[in-house]
Amino acid sequence: MNPVLVEAWRGDAVESAHAGAIAVLDADGAVVASLGDIDRPIFPRSAVKALQALPLVESDAAERLRLNDDELALACASHNGEPEHVRTAAGMLAKAGVDADVLECGVHWPYLDTVSRAMTARGETPTALNNNCSGKHAGFVCLACGLMGWNDSGLDLRQYVKGYVSPEHPVMREVTDALQSATGFDLSRARRGVDGCSIPTFAIPLRRLALAFARFGTGRGLRAGEARAAKRLREAVAKSPFMVAGTGRFDTRVMERLGARAFCKVGAEGVYCASLPERGLGVAIKIDDGNNARAAEVAMAAMIEAFVTLNDTEATFMRGLSDVPLKNWNGIEVGALRAAQALRSL
Repeated sequence: MNPVLVEAWRGDAVESAHAGAIAVLDADGAVVASLGDIDRPIFPRSAVKALQALPLVESDAAERLRLNDDELALACASHNGEPEHVRTAAGMLAKAGVDADVLECGVHWPYLDTVSRAMTARGETPTALNNNCSGKHAGFVCLACGLMGWNDSGLDLRQYVKGYVSPEHPVMREVTDALQSATGFDLSRARRGVDGCSIPTFAIPLRRLALAFARFGTGRGLRAGEARAAKRLREAVAKSPFMVAGTGRFDTRVMERLGARAFCKVGAEGVYCASLPERGLGVAIKIDDGNNARAAEVAMAAMIEAFVTLNDTEATFMRGLSDVPLKNWNGIEVGALRAAQALRSL
């Protein structure tokens, strides 16, 4: 049974507890710290978007299309669907010579309520560009430009891209190969599911996910082209952290504060991964009950506190994310979300 990582306190009593597992590894595969079962395969979901973006940069697609920092950061994003995110995704597609009709991520309302309400007031409905995965999918479409051959004007990109979410499509084969290369885990033998945005998702142990993010942060253990791609993506995200998530979101707030010293990315169902390049470490977290904001964020904040050198201001900021006051509707403080002792002892 996995240990409790995060506790929800009401007054001076624990009201709820969230168990899970954490792996912290270096790029050589050495376990620096761990809690719980780090060898049970779990679906990493959107936590691995940066790894899925590696082929976009390793190929000549990003360079040939002149994708900028905002666009490369959005390719790694689970964004709010704010106007800046929508415009950037549309811009990526325009550079490839297509529009949002080619996206196969599906449609949902923006995550940020104020944006959804404003759209409703204007009589607008969402499109695939509002989908939190539209940047990642726009990146897949841009990758297709590189795979189809730049000099063959007889090829129709729309037809080539069609069905790119299928495991057998050339785009998805490249993406899967990059994920397998980074994790060193044989995905042909892994359990496979379908992610929320319709691409394949593979069950991978936390140990291998932490290794992949240590490699992503250092380049060690990656192919030369992958290492260059990882460096470029980290640079882009450090310069444009708003694109990775958006207003009020944990990933954006942390990377705005810490810059290139931390790359962190949430995934659905209580998954979080991070690269800590200064320390050469990768972090992978899975909360058993699938809780993100109440548990996974607190756990990741505690890991950054433990393994990143912080000044006093930064330490205070991060403690506010790992020990979060809870207030009722009258603004009265009634409790807190706190990293559990097992987590604090790492």
